[in-house]
Amino acid sequence: MTSNPPDTGSPAIRVLANIRIVLSRPTHPGNIGAAARAMKTMGLTRLALVAPKRFPAPEAAALAADAGDVLDRATVLSSLAEAVQDCRLVVGCSARPRRIGWPTMTPAEGARRLAEAAATGTVALVFGQERTGLTNDELDRCHAVITIPANPEYPSLNLASAVQVLAYELRQTALAGASETGEGEAAGSPVTQDQLDLLYRHLEEVLVEIRFLDPNNPRLLMRRLKRLFNRAGLDQNELNILRGILTEVERSLRKS
Repeated sequence: MTSNPPDTGSPAIRVLANIRIVLSRPTHPGNIGAAARAMKTMGLTRLALVAPKRFPAPEAAALAADAGDVLDRATVLSSLAEAVQDCRLVVGCSARPRRIGWPTMTPAEGARRLAEAAATGTVALVFGQERTGLTNDELDRCHAVITIPANPEYPSLNLASAVQVLAYELRQTALAGASETGEGEAAGSPVTQDQLDLLYRHLEEVLVEIRFLDPNNPRLLMRRLKRLFNRAGLDQNELNILRGILTEVERSLRKS
């Protein structure tokens, strides 16, 4: 099998270089290697592993074939929060229905949104554990979800196969130049996930202080609010406005 010469320096390659593939809690090292191979065939090079059961491992190297360089550069982290803290957009891959719905996209729609955001900053595409997928807590860190429209009678995809499907969509979108249209980009500077986490903590503290949120019986309020802000796609100016409002609420409470 032959491969085309790399077109390094092109806008498409720069977009792909800003896309991080995150495998959360993978249990089989062979799947890590196969995912690395799937990535390299489509020009993706940034792999992050969250709490892998075994890595590095001979099985990962064997299944990676000639994509060992992707494995060598992979970062290993203890939490998903660390893996996506600098990302302006985080999209999860999930097939399971949830009690609270996430904004859901097809692979093509998700690839387009990721590529557009990757034109100006780092983004992440997150895959969950092979058997259980992404947890609700992990999805709390995702702005949206991609669902691969598999056969409903047998919808289970191998982890590396799912990575391959979405890596292909990302490459096709990048090569088509969808990321250069500017469509859907925020007017202000992008907001990273760690900045959103600070907003959510600040919001929760204020809601507890004004007794809108009972910490002993939180129900699903914060999860619903996170979904709301993730759908909104805040920019830096909007984030600063919200943080400023929360700060003024706190000051008013302390004066009363």
